[in-house]
Amino acid sequence: MELPDLKERQAIFAVYLAKLKLQEGLNTDFLSGLTPGFSGADIANVCNEAALIAARHNKKAVEKQDFLDAIDRIVGGLERKNKIITDKEKRTIAYHEAGHATVSWMLEHANPLIKVTIIPRGQALGAAWYNPEERQIITREQLMHEMATLLGGRASEKLNFGEVSTGALNDLERCTRQAYAMIAYYGMSDNLPNLSYFDSGYNDRITKPYSERRAEEIDREASALVAKAFDMATEILERHRDGLTELAELLLSKEVVFAEDLERIFGKRPGSENTVVDSGETVVSAEEQPSQSNDDNSVASSGNGVSEVPDYARH
Repeated sequence: MELPDLKERQAIFAVYLAKLKLQEGLNTDFLSGLTPGFSGADIANVCNEAALIAARHNKKAVEKQDFLDAIDRIVGGLERKNKIITDKEKRTIAYHEAGHATVSWMLEHANPLIKVTIIPRGQALGAAWYNPEERQIITREQLMHEMATLLGGRASEKLNFGEVSTGALNDLERCTRQAYAMIAYYGMSDNLPNLSYFDSGYNDRITKPYSERRAEEIDREASALVAKAFDMATEILERHRDGLTELAELLLSKEVVFAEDLERIFGKRPGSENTVVDSGETVVSAEEQPSQSNDDNSVASSGNGVSEVPDYARH
């Protein structure tokens, strides 16, 4: 069964919101834009959780921030501010998340950033929330921009500390899987063009009607794509090194940074004319979904459709 699209989510929210006492004048249209990939049950959970959060704070009505906190909790889990993290680890996490955010901000086809945080939540030690479009088809360039964003955290670690950490595990897993899909599913290789070893009759996985030599070629092509995406991320971070540092230090001091902070540091992002980003109420011209950069620090595209780039994370 397909998950509801933007208009269908609006209709589902209307059903559950009718049962809540909302803050007077609250415009709830932003909710459907922040919940792509959510099922009807997920939407019900958002509304219930928002009501509980409001009740815990002795509010007489559910406010916008209650809904935003509810979505964060459902996507990323509970905040764990009491988690013991050393100053060195916290600095690494900040530069890692700043790397994701910087690369995504500079690439036109990367998902628009909503916010980035280094507050531990669920299994993640840090996270970046994005508002990706719900696309029906995706081009090679768009996929490469996504991969570069995934690798932005590790590239930032390498650039700033001269070494890398285990925090990028989830990023590397997703990036590797996407590279192989581009080569073996979608025929996007320059040297192995227009070939697909995907078979929907075999549980939607790669089948192997090819030789060991071809398998080695697929491995080489996938590795080359990952290397190209990493080089793309590194080049962007080197070119915007001062902004990257400013963003990371801002994260260390504030713990949560919003899109308007990145716009102040880097200027408007490419192709952002039609996108409205407002600290948490990200409503986009096209249907987009919040994505958390969560390598394990961040939350990457979770089952709910909120794209988090899990970054530092499930250790």
